[in-house]
Amino acid sequence: MRCLYLDLDGTLLGRGGSLLHDGDGTTSLLGVRALEACLRADVEIVLMSGRRRETVWNPARLFGQTSYIYEVGSCLVLDGEEHWLTGDLVPGENGSIFEQVAASGAPDLLLEHFAGRLEYHHPWHRGREVSHLFRGLVDAGEADRVLAEHGHGNLRLVDNGAMHAGRTNLAGLEQVRVYHLIPEGVSKARAVAAHMQARGLRRDDCVAVGDSREDLAVAAQVGTCWLVANALERDPTIREAIPALDGTVRIAEAGYGPGVYEAVVTTLAERR
Repeated sequence: MRCLYLDLDGTLLGRGGSLLHDGDGTTSLLGVRALEACLRADVEIVLMSGRRRETVWNPARLFGQTSYIYEVGSCLVLDGEEHWLTGDLVPGENGSIFEQVAASGAPDLLLEHFAGRLEYHHPWHRGREVSHLFRGLVDAGEADRVLAEHGHGNLRLVDNGAMHAGRTNLAGLEQVRVYHLIPEGVSKARAVAAHMQARGLRRDDCVAVGDSREDLAVAAQVGTCWLVANALERDPTIREAIPALDGTVRIAEAGYGPGVYEAVVTTLAERR
């Protein structure tokens, strides 16, 4: 094991985005111990998150890591250098990618089509460079069809799992999920593949741990993809996608930081 690709919210971080608490708010140092085990074994830790750059860079720096993935794979920062993975949409004279997507009218189209079921994920939608961040309960496949029908086939809506924090102005939804509007082709899996290529890593060198379908897609790139227990508690339908992944997916008995610890320690012990 040479590299761990690790999601933040709902995976390493517990209630309120805390590194030192699990999903119930109980104090736990197991997430920290998982990081310590990686560092002692000379395993690189690459955070992969839907968060904007600053809020991924800060924890990566605290863990002593120089590479990370932000905004659902829109950008890979490799040893401090940004590598955009957004295709034809790049920052430039027309503004940031976020501004270009806003100018296209695609976000307003989705908000109108899904009125009462979708809204911006305030205040975390601010200060982003690429993705437009929403919350609500919609069919991402339907959203992609609407985008394509209106000339926005270069964009897609990604379901990034259940909302972990914040309030909503949407009433009557059975649950609230978080969505990213990003350029077509952008994904955590693609960013992981780019990092692996840059580092010269083989599939069996790498492990991923996450809690969402977007994290699960990384299984195609790594030797083993672990899901923390709360992934299935929040979205039982994820289990339906596992059989097609050729046994590369494992489910931790514990959730959040303790689940990450279980994944890391189990993998390190098995690969001695």
